[in-house]
Amino acid sequence: MNVILAIKQYISKMIDDSGPGMKVLLMDKETTSIVSMVYAQSEILQKEVYLFERIESTGRETMKHLKCICFLRPTKENIDLLAQELRMSKYGLYYIYLSNVVSKQDVKTLAEADDQEVVREVQEFFGDYIAVNPHLFTLNIVGCYKGIDWSPAALKRTTQGLTSALLSLKKCPMIRYQNSSEMARKLAESVRSTISKDAGLFDFRRTDVEPVLLILDRKDDAVTPMLNQWTYQAMVHELLGINNNRVSLANVPGISKDLQEVVLSAEHDEFYATNMYMNFGEIGNNIKELMDEFQKKSQSHAKVESIADMKAFIENYPQFKKMSGTVSKHVTVVGELSRLVARQELLEVSETEQELVCQGDHSASLQKIKTLLNNNKVTQLDKLRLVMLYALRYESHSNNDVAGLVETLRKQGIGEKHRACVSAILEYGGRKARGSDLFGSTDPVAFTKRFLKGLKGVENVYTQHKPLLYSILDQLMKSKLREAAYPYLGSAQLKDRPQDIIVFVIGGTTFEEAFCVHQFNKSVPGVRIVLGGTAVHNFTTFLDEVQTAGQPVSLSRADAVRR
Repeated sequence: MNVILAIKQYISKMIDDSGPGMKVLLMDKETTSIVSMVYAQSEILQKEVYLFERIESTGRETMKHLKCICFLRPTKENIDLLAQELRMSKYGLYYIYLSNVVSKQDVKTLAEADDQEVVREVQEFFGDYIAVNPHLFTLNIVGCYKGIDWSPAALKRTTQGLTSALLSLKKCPMIRYQNSSEMARKLAESVRSTISKDAGLFDFRRTDVEPVLLILDRKDDAVTPMLNQWTYQAMVHELLGINNNRVSLANVPGISKDLQEVVLSAEHDEFYATNMYMNFGEIGNNIKELMDEFQKKSQSHAKVESIADMKAFIENYPQFKKMSGTVSKHVTVVGELSRLVARQELLEVSETEQELVCQGDHSASLQKIKTLLNNNKVTQLDKLRLVMLYALRYESHSNNDVAGLVETLRKQGIGEKHRACVSAILEYGGRKARGSDLFGSTDPVAFTKRFLKGLKGVENVYTQHKPLLYSILDQLMKSKLREAAYPYLGSAQLKDRPQDIIVFVIGGTTFEEAFCVHQFNKSVPGVRIVLGGTAVHNFTTFLDEVQTAGQPVSLSRADAVRR
């Protein structure tokens, strides 16, 4: 199961089916993102697609010598725009591909608009989601909660995106869902209803062991999206933000114009593909090896030992930049990460976070948090993060000092709406909102395991934490996932260990969880797991998610770094 390959195959088929000749690709805002995530523009150009246009753009030129490949979401707005396009056709022939199921009425509307008989094909190609990694997809929805229930528009869009992913992977799964979440049950029923309604589309060849769709709710593990990260992809997203594979470096001191925005895509960047799951220390070493290799070839004797040396080397050797733009890009990104880690005391912050969520020494954690709250180098965002984590971790502790820490945030100049995040996170993901015993506080065996895990993690105190998803998948693959907590929808049950698992997280997933899935795929023979979510969060976007579920919260990374 590979969502990037699934989308790529659809796009290749669209282009191939239109035959030889010059082509234009006509898309909407969302399908533009879907295509750009899996195909570089240079790749599509090789397939005779010379123009990329948006359906909503006005003033497009008439070019009858071009064939038009339309790839659009089947929304009412797009159908209306496409009908208008066909009445006043700007291109010679039209090949129409809709990213999800289209109604008979909409097909009729398009047929009636095709007065000039320019349409050669209308097909449904189920690429209605953003493929991020081969085993990770998102719908780019932040704000799916409306209080404790679905936003109706988000439920509809999530059902469409999730069923599209199932169709593109050719899976008709058994459905399990998190019993403590009414939203998970509603999505499970909505997906099952769509499968029943479009049964012909889901009539795939049966396998010995049926695939499983497991629907989870972010509220069950609010800790994971709040932690600082140390693997490359997750760290870039946390500190710089990744938006559809694009990373803005515009605020990096002394950045050159051509590096103000860079693309990080494992499909088109070998170094990134090799290093996206490496920890921060390993990436620095790997970049240095590449630099050493180039120095040998260029016979340079410049001393290159640190990230700063690497940046200086690139500036002094412009031919290196030309020959190896990929490496210069990563030197710049890692250089900025390194600068932020030092400037914002992130090693100390992260160590405190990890001890807070993985171990149980309340007084030691409280003392460390108080010290960091009074450290002027620590950003407002990280101070807020620490207090929110403390509030979740010690929600039921008789001597917790949440009120005192919130008062310290006030004295540090953090505004009321941001301090309100502390109570908002308890409403969102506290004990009453969760189905899981996230911290194992009532289970002596779980506490012992956590303590031992903490000891084993001493060699890397920054990566002790494992997401709740890890234990859920582990139990699912061992056929030990409790049915009371994660029931099947309907009477069918799985008797053997599942081989194909699609996990979907309402409220968004994280790159830490994607790394966890990657590890399972690599280490467990015969098991294939794909992870999806309404969004892929860093701490900043997760606060926006909490905002729609409860009190207003929003704090940008730019605000956070401001002193």
